[in-house]
Amino acid sequence: MFRWGIIFLVVALIAAALGFGALAGTAATAAKIVFVVGIIVFIISLFTGRRNL
Repeated sequence: MFRWGIIFLVVALIAAALGFGALAGTAATAAKIVFVVGIIVFIISLFTGRRNL
């Protein structure tokens, strides 16, 4: 899950460097969402005792 967040972050940085503002904003938003969901899933897995990372 964090791999996808990093991929979206890299896409956002490259798009911003090339001047594609809308694409960079969309990719940055997707990266934020994926990171937040990943952190929530990680915390839930810690509390439930599952180690499915």
